[in-house]
Amino acid sequence: MLLENESNKVLKAILVGISLPGTSDIENKESLKELERLVQTLGFQVVGSTQQRRPNLSGAVPLGEGKLKEIAKITGGTGIVKSAVPVRKNKAKLRAEAEQGSAEDESEIGAQEAFADYKDEENNEQDEILEKAEAVVFDCELTPSQITHLQSAFGVEVLDRTGVIVEIFSRHAKTREARLQVEIAKLKYLSPRIREAGQSERQGSGAGARGSGETDVEIDKRRIRDRIAELRREIAAIQKEQGNRRAKRSEQPCVALVGYTNAGKSSLMRKLTGSEVLVADKLFATLDTTVRTLYPETQPRILISDTVGFIKKLPHDLVASFRSTLDEAMNASLLLFVVDSSDISWKSQLEVTQSVLKEIGVTDETPARLVLNKSDRLSKDDIQQLKSDFPDALLISTKNEKDIEFMHHFIQEFFEKDMLEADLFVPYNVQGVIGEIRSLFRVLVEKYENEGINYKIRGKRETIEKLKKLHNL
Repeated sequence: MLLENESNKVLKAILVGISLPGTSDIENKESLKELERLVQTLGFQVVGSTQQRRPNLSGAVPLGEGKLKEIAKITGGTGIVKSAVPVRKNKAKLRAEAEQGSAEDESEIGAQEAFADYKDEENNEQDEILEKAEAVVFDCELTPSQITHLQSAFGVEVLDRTGVIVEIFSRHAKTREARLQVEIAKLKYLSPRIREAGQSERQGSGAGARGSGETDVEIDKRRIRDRIAELRREIAAIQKEQGNRRAKRSEQPCVALVGYTNAGKSSLMRKLTGSEVLVADKLFATLDTTVRTLYPETQPRILISDTVGFIKKLPHDLVASFRSTLDEAMNASLLLFVVDSSDISWKSQLEVTQSVLKEIGVTDETPARLVLNKSDRLSKDDIQQLKSDFPDALLISTKNEKDIEFMHHFIQEFFEKDMLEADLFVPYNVQGVIGEIRSLFRVLVEKYENEGINYKIRGKRETIEKLKKLHNL
């Protein structure tokens, strides 16, 4: 894959979108625009884009013959798929297979035969491309055979959306758990794409090296399976330790910031907690869940967690890999859905976030509020319209200190509305209670007597009852 650039040269890429039945032109344009940002995050220079309408993604390649040659002119390729094992089929049979969306995906068919019955429906709004592209990136997931065929036609590296996202995750992972999770996703992505380079001899087996043995590809795939199993064991150990830490702070109020990538979650986290959280105008700048205390501190302390961002067409392996990372969202007392209100597609981005959270087990029972971020980029009319359409949403800008104060008060009041006041007497001979009281409750009165300390506290009823029962108070 053309993802490592040793000479630090800025590589040029052309983007290719496939318009399938059931998707609108607006959705296709937004998706291609998002792919451009993903590719730029990897350091590529996008020199142009093009789209083509197709009935499905099946076949030796997901493009028509005319579009293949058109792109090949930009990359310097031949535009012809070099079939490893040509198979001659009549047009009627090819048409039947194309309509079923089946056998062409894995068959090796000569280019002229494979595309004989497709109409090359081109997008009239294709961008003008003047520079030669050194990579072609598709806004969909390609099969290993399709990538091989496309590379033979274009003469340059071909990437798909999934591969680009996996590589971004690989580069941005910082903690050990995130790196392990990304490595698993990367190995799962690469495993079916292992191809025999030249000869793939079988290795001898048995004492005298006799027997069929394994091919080089089989050995590589077995090593990948073994490595994935090893990584999962390491992650399980890390998650056990994290589970213990999570259990210790389970009594503390926790707010989880969730939303689309680059919606401004980390910026809001930084402002609310006063911490040095990474803030960058990049997709997937944050991959690791960060937990900090709301600042200025409240009693009881309120925790704020920043989670990995979501994106459309997020590979399922990555969703599964980061399931544990999103446990903070599952255990949160309040979910704040942060969206970039200046993005015209924020509503569909919100739907993606809600869908992924539902997939990992977050239910509608968890209290949630919508945070319309980046209001500084909106006009007055846009702001009034959003206030009218979403009266319960929190319209803010992280660049506005008054908005940050408003968010601080909102979070504090949210948790205090369910609190009640209670009297508590703690004898001096009871150990370790004072620290718990100060971390879990707001202390209104603290009066020292001969036998112990009289407290008037404010907190959740269940937490107060649990403390009394635990220490026999």
